[in-house]
Amino acid sequence: MRKTFIPALLLGLAAVAVAVPPAAEASQSKARKTSKSAPAAKAAKPVKASTSKPATASKPKVISQNVRNSNVRRASAVPADFGEAQRLAVQSSAALVLDQGNGEVIYQKNASAVVPIASITKLMTAMVVLDSQPNLSAPVTIGEEDIDTLKGSRSRLSVGTVLTREHALLLALMSSENRAAHTLARHYPGGLHAFVEAMNRKARSLGMMDTHFQDPTGLTSNNVSTANDLAKMVAAAHTYPLIREFSTTSGAMVETNGRLLEYHNTNALVKSATWDIGLSKTGYIQEAGKCLVMQARVAERPVVIVLLDSAGKMTRIGDANRIKRWMESASLGRRTSRA
Repeated sequence: MRKTFIPALLLGLAAVAVAVPPAAEASQSKARKTSKSAPAAKAAKPVKASTSKPATASKPKVISQNVRNSNVRRASAVPADFGEAQRLAVQSSAALVLDQGNGEVIYQKNASAVVPIASITKLMTAMVVLDSQPNLSAPVTIGEEDIDTLKGSRSRLSVGTVLTREHALLLALMSSENRAAHTLARHYPGGLHAFVEAMNRKARSLGMMDTHFQDPTGLTSNNVSTANDLAKMVAAAHTYPLIREFSTTSGAMVETNGRLLEYHNTNALVKSATWDIGLSKTGYIQEAGKCLVMQARVAERPVVIVLLDSAGKMTRIGDANRIKRWMESASLGRRTSRA
């Protein structure tokens, strides 16, 4: 994993901090509070995003979980090793758990249903940005065009804010910052229209045949996919070191317009000592419900977890924890029976 440093960045686990609502979800739901505080982290220096002249080119240092690169292939059957899947009471409307090592489907529920995916979109946005091999230290400027007029979601990146592409990518993946994602797409060669076309080409190249993108943020319900397709997207995104790093970064302090702002990861599980997460992305709009995708290591197996259309504030987190306990219990049972 590449190690990068910036003299103006605070990244680390936020100590007993109330999570700042993600921009992608701010206008759609009330701010969520995690049930327990994360352990204190070392303080570092803040990122500065200026509204006058851009900061000197630099690259963020990120904190990520252990990651393991494994190719994923689809399998059609649920392994008998894990017992009856009916015992796993997943509340999300659509779900998929895939063994990343051998491609086995561990659990599935409505995995072929085509549904809106909200800010899970930003994983594809990040891949398309990185595929263009841009100068990540180059500045991008938040413009009027980046304001969300569809859902009216708020952002603390005011019009005129200048930040590097790398910092915009960090905020888009970690905090689901809509304006950061939109400005990255707008600064793509050929502009926003060319960017969206590249998103759909990338989806087809990954075999995501039930997927369509209309914008880079996920604010539109016309961005649709299936749990099966999103497992392919998560597996592909997991091969990008920056996406792994930034999507599992727990928090950052950013100075914009003379104010020091604290950003947090939209997935509280990245701060949990009981989870080994290699990639994470949340999403929410009313039409999509609460969504969560992750690459993680569970019961000593690398897995891709996709949870779509969850109701309630904590359902997607509860489903993820239920899946983890179920897999660990089944794994323990197998080891005990062989003893």
